[in-house]
Amino acid sequence: MNHANLDQLPSHAALQACSAKPFDLTAPGALGARRIKDYICSMAGFDLLYGTQRVDETVLDHLQKLADEAGAVKQFLAMKKGAVMNRIEGFESENRQVLHTATRDLFAAAPLAPEASAQAARELAKLERFLDELAGGAIVNSRGESFTAMVQVGIGGSDLGPRALYHALAAFRMSGRRVAFISNVDPDDAAGVLAELDLSRTLVNVVSKSGTTLETLTNEELVRQAYEAAGLDPRAHFVAVTGEGSPMDNPEQYLRSFYMYDYIGGRYSATSMVGGVMLGFALGYDGFVEILRGAHEADVAAEQRDIRKNIPLLMALIGIWNHNFLNSETLAVLPYSQGLVRFAAHLQQCDMESNGKSINRRGERLAYQTGPIIWGEPGTNGQHAFYQLIHQGTTVIPVEFIGFRRSQYDRDLAVKESTSQEKLLANLLAQSLALATGQQHDNPNRRFPGNRPNSVLMGERLTPRSMGALLALYENKIAMQGFLWNINSFDQEGVQLGKKLATRLLGHFTGYRTDAAYSGAQEDESGWAMLQAAGLPAD
Repeated sequence: MNHANLDQLPSHAALQACSAKPFDLTAPGALGARRIKDYICSMAGFDLLYGTQRVDETVLDHLQKLADEAGAVKQFLAMKKGAVMNRIEGFESENRQVLHTATRDLFAAAPLAPEASAQAARELAKLERFLDELAGGAIVNSRGESFTAMVQVGIGGSDLGPRALYHALAAFRMSGRRVAFISNVDPDDAAGVLAELDLSRTLVNVVSKSGTTLETLTNEELVRQAYEAAGLDPRAHFVAVTGEGSPMDNPEQYLRSFYMYDYIGGRYSATSMVGGVMLGFALGYDGFVEILRGAHEADVAAEQRDIRKNIPLLMALIGIWNHNFLNSETLAVLPYSQGLVRFAAHLQQCDMESNGKSINRRGERLAYQTGPIIWGEPGTNGQHAFYQLIHQGTTVIPVEFIGFRRSQYDRDLAVKESTSQEKLLANLLAQSLALATGQQHDNPNRRFPGNRPNSVLMGERLTPRSMGALLALYENKIAMQGFLWNINSFDQEGVQLGKKLATRLLGHFTGYRTDAAYSGAQEDESGWAMLQAAGLPAD
């Protein structure tokens, strides 16, 4: 496949010219009813309201051409069919397929990557049997009691995506089921979580593709020791999600093993068994399948070439317009739904680990910006925290708002003639309008410059199915931006150097523990000096 850099595409120059005078949202009548109604893109149960972005028909037409010139949708389809997308041409790399979409392409008459989807179906069937055994009493603790809790032990993609989905769908948990998470190698994380649980009725799901992730293995050992100290057999409580044949694929250590495959990156793995085991336990098998259905619906809709009908592609292109042409460095993702309290944290990894790259797919240095800084918190709390800077600060921060017309629990009441959900949505839409149009005032302290670009992604209700669709919309947006930037969005070499140096520093702790006169200065002057400056190793 022929890949060109963003600035080599013919439409780049036209967009550069347009960026000299982008659409002025503050002009009289600029944000009228016609524009608001016309600038809506709908798919997979969501509507994207983007009239509050600094785009017009000319810019949208050029963005369409840019997507076509880059072959963004063609590359997306190639990815779904199993092309080796995780590679850097001419250099050693992971050289893998990218097939997280195959985990939910189970509902198609002819899956695009049949072998991968067949593997996903086998694991899903294995999960269904496991959940049936839990529900039917075939798997119980030593006292014959059912399990009421699960702890997921993992880090990075084995934690952030699954944790975000669990919190998002807590309203749909099975009665008497709860899940906790241990990810940080800080021992206080594990200690705090375990102190709140009845270990005798708690399963532990350890997640590591390689079976060698140091933080996860360390936390697993801490948890195993806690079970042994409580007089419990860890094997009767521990399950594993790992690569087939990994050190963790061991029936002597785990009650059950589920498999993950090397063509699914950690940050894209929430719809594999990485999320499936925990979500199946919490929501039931049917609840997890609904997540997959929603994600599949969004994956299929993302194959649409017309950017005005393809939300992830349109979001990707508007993001590039704001980032590469209007020079905004960050993106705030602000969900007006308490359930999405951890969704921005997941997107931080999914987006910044994917697109935080500075070379193209031939290993050449890029002359333009790639992934923006992603951050965010739920509204309305954020309005009383950082919105001041978004409205009146010197930095322009594009925003992606997320909202739902209905609440999850449907428990609400009218206070001062409006319900809480109405107040929530009124705040969301008001923030969108205020950022776009601003406010003129004689008092400079009360002037708002406006022209702060934003979009509103609106769904009906946050359910397992809509959460699956929302997850896939963002996964697909991130992948398509990578295709447009001509980067490999599927490796993560940037996390490796720190791990390598941490291993070297751990060697100093080991040396000091065995010899009080130990000094690592000759072998590692800077590392040893850093430890000493930090007051380490501690006695």
